Amino acid sequence: MKRLLLVVVLVGITKLPAVAQPDSFRFEQLEGLQEAERRPVVVFISADWCRYCSRMKMSTLQDERVVKLLNESFYFVSLNAEEKKDTPFYGHTFKYRPTGNETGVHELAEQLGSINGHLSFPTLSVLNADMEIIYQHGGYLSAKELSTILALVKKEQKK
Repeated sequence: MKRLLLVVVLVGITKLPAVAQPDSFRFEQLEGLQEAERRPVVVFISADWCRYCSRMKMSTLQDERVVKLLNESFYFVSLNAEEKKDTPFYGHTFKYRPTGNETGVHELAEQLGSINGHLSFPTLSVLNADMEIIYQHGGYLSAKELSTILALVKKEQKK
């Protein structure tokens, strides 16, 4: 009986559908990637404690349409706004900046994610191939909303 149960469990696990995820890159890779193929960059800025960030990672960023658009036409970078590791990006090193006891924010998250001087989570920033911000959105985006935005950016960048 135990063997039969084990076989059923193993068969069930192997038949689970694979979760789609966008190819993810690091900031230090972008310069070389842009030399090989110029593409817009989508930066997803989040924090570990943010419920909406987690929800967006588990739903929106695993949607097949979104993943396909990101993988075919963009470079995707996920940035933890509270990352304490230095991040080199186009000749500048961005650092974690403490703001209090056990709190702080990464300089790159502030640079790319601040909208009207305020950083909220999640924030999506789209950069063109020259690393200029061309679109920002603060707050949760559904898969339908994000795929619409990505399709518009893709269309605009082809002009």
